[in-house]
Amino acid sequence: MRHTAFRQRMAEEFGRVRAEMLSQDHVFSALGGRTVDQALEDGYTTKEVWAAVCETFEVPPERR
Repeated sequence: MRHTAFRQRMAEEFGRVRAEMLSQDHVFSALGGRTVDQALEDGYTTKEVWAAVCETFEVPPERR
């Protein structure tokens, strides 16, 4: 998944402002104690990051 598609999914699921806040501020244990932005910078794939977000926030399977 491209970064633009990832950001679009985040915005669709959480709203643009909340998605930006989550990406910058929420630390995910599944990402080794990183935020979304940090994980992407450190080389995690968008697929790995999206999976962690979905698991943490219990996104329904049909929207994953």
